[in-house]
Amino acid sequence: MPSQESRPTIHIPGTTSHTIPPRDGREGELRYLKAGTGAPLVLLHTVRTQAEHFRHLIPLIADHYTVHALDLPGMGYSEIVPGASYDEPAMRAGVERLLTELDLNDVTLVGESMGAVLALTTAAELPDRVRRVVAVNTYDFRGGIARSSLLARVVVSGVLAPGVGPVIAGVEPRPALRAILRGGLGDKSALREDYVDELLRVGSRPGYPAVARAVYQALPSLIAARSRYPEVKAPVHLVYGEKDWSRPSDREADRRLLPSAEFTQVAEAGHFIALERPDVLADLLNKVA
Repeated sequence: MPSQESRPTIHIPGTTSHTIPPRDGREGELRYLKAGTGAPLVLLHTVRTQAEHFRHLIPLIADHYTVHALDLPGMGYSEIVPGASYDEPAMRAGVERLLTELDLNDVTLVGESMGAVLALTTAAELPDRVRRVVAVNTYDFRGGIARSSLLARVVVSGVLAPGVGPVIAGVEPRPALRAILRGGLGDKSALREDYVDELLRVGSRPGYPAVARAVYQALPSLIAARSRYPEVKAPVHLVYGEKDWSRPSDREADRRLLPSAEFTQVAEAGHFIALERPDVLADLLNKVA
């Protein structure tokens, strides 16, 4: 459980918080939320967010699944390990730890953005444990969040800049964070202020600016991870918001790599479908539970 000083400010009804212990001194403690009953389903969040990203989705699917919402390594309330890598293989290792240490089988993996890439590559790595993958707005194209807005391009470029990057990563004004997140929404009202508060609280954790910068630096490894998509044996459903940052050519490129995948485009939705249209994801998941 997070310490009293680092306890999340958002509680999702019906969930409990758990941890997976550190391993080998290189892989820190992982925190996850658990809720519901039924076959296991694992939720993997987006860049710069955490398990509470799925606050609206979890209650809609908990009658059909045992839900595990993971804080990816170093993010949310998972342990920050100095010098750790946040490239795709290292983040995927955290997902694999959740599945193997909890001995989860017949798993539905649901990821959004960066989490969608990790859901697909984890399915490629652990085919015997994965039943299905739902990949929402895969974050595997050049530019990434910098396509959100001019402000996002300026902020991300600053964070990635040599020398001053670590300083900029440590300064996260509320208006800037809110504006960048709103740039990933079709329905701007879907961004709740208490969620922004929670993200800022996590962003103030010691060592978190280094994590945030490393995650932005990891985009090339997420793009490279597309080479693993054809290895996925489980059924895949690709979900995109009509107004997602990805371009039609990006979406078609993934469909070519996953020719058997189902495809859904959510009208008027942006990058953060779990925030603005959790009902669409819940309907999709509950129909195949």
